Amino acid sequence: MKKVRKAIIPAAGLGTRFLPATKALAKEMLPIVDKPTIQFIVEEARKSGIEDIVVVDGKSKRSIEDHFDSNPELENNLIEKNKKEMLKMVQETTDINLYFIRQSHPRGLGDAVLTAKAFIGDEPFVVMLGDDLMEDKVPLTRQLMDSYKETGASTLAVMKVPHEETEKYGVINPIEQVKPGLYNVSNFVEKPNPDEAPSDLAIIGRYLLTPEIFDVLERTPLGKGGELQLTDAIDELNKTQRVFAHEFKGQRYDVGNKFGWIETNIEYGLKHPQVKDELRSYIKNLGAKLIAEDEKASK
Repeated sequence: MKKVRKAIIPAAGLGTRFLPATKALAKEMLPIVDKPTIQFIVEEARKSGIEDIVVVDGKSKRSIEDHFDSNPELENNLIEKNKKEMLKMVQETTDINLYFIRQSHPRGLGDAVLTAKAFIGDEPFVVMLGDDLMEDKVPLTRQLMDSYKETGASTLAVMKVPHEETEKYGVINPIEQVKPGLYNVSNFVEKPNPDEAPSDLAIIGRYLLTPEIFDVLERTPLGKGGELQLTDAIDELNKTQRVFAHEFKGQRYDVGNKFGWIETNIEYGLKHPQVKDELRSYIKNLGAKLIAEDEKASK
């Protein structure tokens, strides 16, 4: 069984939900307090033992490459001013085996994965989406890799969501739990109507896939939205080799929409050593002000 060494981070989307901010700025570079969202994904990959990462990007994504490149002028300035901690933070972003591939047209997640076929070769790999930040004692990507060591099979991360929100996700139709938290799956459905959803277990932004998925993607027809849907290809793969679903029990932050991004900034800000005390005080004062305004309005 080959070791899981490589990861794909799709980052070619247009980021339309964050316009106008993303007209010229990559969505993946929107910060959570003081760190771009994509850096959290890269850090999770490294903590999980991933050795090589390829970012599938598109037009107007140059800022991602620049962020993970060296900046001699900035580094020299920090050295001259003896700002050692800042220098360490800057240099840590360049100490990564990171590669970039251009997806010429945003034809969906499946197409982004297929774009990285030559980079992956015949090895198992993980796909990590930048819209989801995951927190747990063991990184979610590492959990999937540990599961793969036992099963040798593709494994997707899933999480229970409110039933009315199933139309936002790929959803699994579980057969049984082969062990606590690991499901054998009958089929996978891309963004079903809640009335037709086979379960509340939604696919979240982490996948561990065997290389056979590439052959399946190449013959998978375009699906919802006229895009090549990775979920459709995984459902087809499941007909010839087992694909498991691993239920994530940690904390998931959805930064793919405006409210989720704001919420995540608040949550992370309350843990950030430089701003947590001021932010907590601000939230308390703001809460008291809003309560007073509501009471005044109700009289």
